[in-house]
Amino acid sequence: MKNSKYSRSAAWATAVWSIALGGLVLVRAALAADSEAGFQPMFNGKDLAGWIGNPKLWSVQDGAIMGRTTAEDPLKINTFLIWTNGEPGDFELRCEFKIMANNNQGFANSGIQYRSKVLDPKNWVVGGYQADMEAGANYTGILYEERMTRGIMATRGEKVLWNQNCEKTVTGSLGKSEELQAAIKKEAWNDYVIIAKGNHLQHFINGKQTVDVIDECESKRAMKGVIALQLHQGQPMTVQFKNVRLKQTSSEHAANDNGDDLRQIQGTWQVSGAQQNGESLNGENVTNTIVIVTGNSYRTLGGNQVDRGTFAIDPAKSPKQMDIKSGTSGEVLLAIYEVGPDHMRVCYALQGDRPAGFTTSTADPQILLLDYKRKKD
Repeated sequence: MKNSKYSRSAAWATAVWSIALGGLVLVRAALAADSEAGFQPMFNGKDLAGWIGNPKLWSVQDGAIMGRTTAEDPLKINTFLIWTNGEPGDFELRCEFKIMANNNQGFANSGIQYRSKVLDPKNWVVGGYQADMEAGANYTGILYEERMTRGIMATRGEKVLWNQNCEKTVTGSLGKSEELQAAIKKEAWNDYVIIAKGNHLQHFINGKQTVDVIDECESKRAMKGVIALQLHQGQPMTVQFKNVRLKQTSSEHAANDNGDDLRQIQGTWQVSGAQQNGESLNGENVTNTIVIVTGNSYRTLGGNQVDRGTFAIDPAKSPKQMDIKSGTSGEVLLAIYEVGPDHMRVCYALQGDRPAGFTTSTADPQILLLDYKRKKD
């Protein structure tokens, strides 16, 4: 049975989905092989060549970097395994990680430092941006500023602006923290992606974006620096990393952002959820809708309606912006979007001004929020 929202107005539903679902499809590169283009390994899978740290704590086991602390020799300060082959500025880092608590308290904490500084070479101490991870349920995926002044810069699920006065403003949401936590596998391998472009910092775990930060605080932000892996002081624990690779990108990040997102558009996507008036929308008109994107053109397939059109994007804005023009009606819809490897979320106005955030409410029924997932063969 179709949802009553759609049965009350089949024509309205068809028009909405036909126009919106086309240009809103903005996600990852079409070919898996192409998605690894430009990446270079940071770890050879055999030894710690290219890295420096405490040899009592770091080793290579079963093709993975392993950091381990013990109850017999407890760690009193955080220490790091530091990559010695450069200080990247704009880049994308990809790896897999596994973290385990070897104690009754369930404690284990680690992280990936980037654009950071070596503060104490003798003890391998590093400070700066950190993509956090833990054995618990709160911190994996957040942005933390290790040994500096700002501490937690973005909790999981937050979109944040740190302005020129170094004040934090939450500008949007990537989802509830507990929902993002549900995608993280306990004591198993998880994918971590870090993207740094100019003052724009993003973290992704298992394809879901966990934080999005714009850092305009020139006195405290970092535009380049070392990459390092953390072992946290405290209870005995183990952390492992493998498939660590890096792609360095141009400092002209705004132009590159547009090209990267345009490449991410290509492919076939299926609607996985929708929300309007603060409520979820269900029914065949939602989940049966398919969008195919080629270049700056789209084609939607859903029900008995087919629509074609074009779109334009502006990833330099925060939130990222998109304008969709239907080839059927000629109408232009104003939207905002965010993307991950296999997931996309778009919020757009059926009428009026562009949405300011990824929310809907009864106060503005003209806002529609859509979720997409990549349709795989």
